[in-house]
Amino acid sequence: MDAATIARDLEFARFAAFQAGQRAMTLRGLERWEGRMLADIGDQACDGYVQGLIAGRYPDDGILSEETVDSEERLAKERAWIIDPLDGTKEYSQLRHDWAVHVALTYKGETALAAVALPAQGKVLWGVTVPGHEAHGVDGEGELRSGDSPSPKVPKAAVSRSHTPPWIDRFIADMGAEASPAGSVGNKVCMLLSGEADLYVHKVGLKEWDTCAPETVARALGWHVCKLRGDEHRYNQRDPYNNELVICRPAVKDRVLEVLAGCGALDD
Repeated sequence: MDAATIARDLEFARFAAFQAGQRAMTLRGLERWEGRMLADIGDQACDGYVQGLIAGRYPDDGILSEETVDSEERLAKERAWIIDPLDGTKEYSQLRHDWAVHVALTYKGETALAAVALPAQGKVLWGVTVPGHEAHGVDGEGELRSGDSPSPKVPKAAVSRSHTPPWIDRFIADMGAEASPAGSVGNKVCMLLSGEADLYVHKVGLKEWDTCAPETVARALGWHVCKLRGDEHRYNQRDPYNNELVICRPAVKDRVLEVLAGCGALDD
């Protein structure tokens, strides 16, 4: 991937994520639907829009989306777009601000570039992880915090609003942290990158479309990203479940993995 290709694809990812988010906001603003119906309509509208853009601009690339039946054709592609058209549908349908749109491009199973739109917060975070072309930024208000930024004495751990198994409480206590509940994987990762939190760990149920775009932006900013035992994700895999996610500053990586091993997170 050369510089011109990366610039073109990054502009596309930022545009697609932003415009899909604006469509979701418009649909929500009509006040014609609520609850599960609003979530479904928002999901399908954003998915159809982003997939249409990709099919028109990049017909030879693979696509993996939460809202579309998977096809093995993508497995033979070096380039694959991994999208979550509306991450945090419950929060979206509850008229909250903590939901996101994920648009990521992978190359040979690795993160390449991505955009995470936070439409209700008025910004798009983006990053490039292609070696030699690393870059990051935010469209809209706010500053980003890199992985080498100072860690506070009492870190904040981004946690789910609804799924908090007992090991999470032990992890937070052993890290000397405070819990910051929120929705959407993309939003929680962006909390770290925007200075609202410092740690994010998750054990089960995540799929490639949940983690790919947020991981890409976090890596571009120098944050450490791995699974609970320290191994890394691969993308555009046959089984889209990657389940686990750890994001923290590199300086505390060893401590985080040590605490995860001791708090029950690794127990079956």
